[in-house]
Amino acid sequence: MEEDQSPSAAGGGEDHVLQDVEVKKENPANEVAPEAEEEDEDSVPHSEVLDIFEEGLARLVQDPLLCDLPIQVTLEEVNSQIALEYGQAMTVKVVKADGEIMPIVVVQNATVLDLKKAIRRFMELKQQREGGVKHVGWRYVWRTYHLVFQGEKLEDDTMRLKDYGIRNRDEVTFMKRLRKK
Repeated sequence: MEEDQSPSAAGGGEDHVLQDVEVKKENPANEVAPEAEEEDEDSVPHSEVLDIFEEGLARLVQDPLLCDLPIQVTLEEVNSQIALEYGQAMTVKVVKADGEIMPIVVVQNATVLDLKKAIRRFMELKQQREGGVKHVGWRYVWRTYHLVFQGEKLEDDTMRLKDYGIRNRDEVTFMKRLRKK
């Protein structure tokens, strides 16, 4: 019985690699028909793509920089956290009447209106995650409540937070307006 002394027989597991290299040499472009490529992209169900994305996002949130973020994080929350790390944003602690503190991230040159919008987004995301109230009338909220920093009402929506003296990690109180008689 003669043994095959060819390189593929002597190389063991390397023979498949060598054959693949030879095939690639024969077809250097290793071209795939555009139709086949499109079919591959379309063949993955949307739900599977979402699962892959959420899995990757969950791994991303394990990073020490992003570990404070919830599991169901949004792109906006990731971008805000990164801006905060680079000093492009600041956290304003909004204290509600029940003592709950909402950490709201806004850009450094944010206005009072930007803070109000960020509070709205924070509350909407929180409600979605907890399954709470579906709709809040924000016009009603801002007519009946206002924001106060060190005894001064933040009434001018166009004024910057810095002009009120609000800096990173300062506390702003969410207070009910008193009726004028």
